[in-house]
Amino acid sequence: MYSTYILYSASLDKYYIGSTSLPIADRLRRHLTDHDGFTAKAKDWIVVYIQEFVSKELALAREKQIKNWRSRRMIEAVIAKSIPNT
Repeated sequence: MYSTYILYSASLDKYYIGSTSLPIADRLRRHLTDHDGFTAKAKDWIVVYIQEFVSKELALAREKQIKNWRSRRMIEAVIAKSIPNT
């Protein structure tokens, strides 16, 4: 199984979009550990969106689609739609 995911950092007020074949908890742990890269700038990342796919190609295509929007409003709309009504 492959996933496209969105992380959010309150301290940066930024989103990060990625995809992985790892369980999301494992991938998040890697983002929160010491490393180089964009997510190293904060240690408060949380998962706000997950979409699963049967292939790596589909997950990467969704990641690219979301990144190409370059629109916070559209990203937040996708996140809002993915949250079940309570």
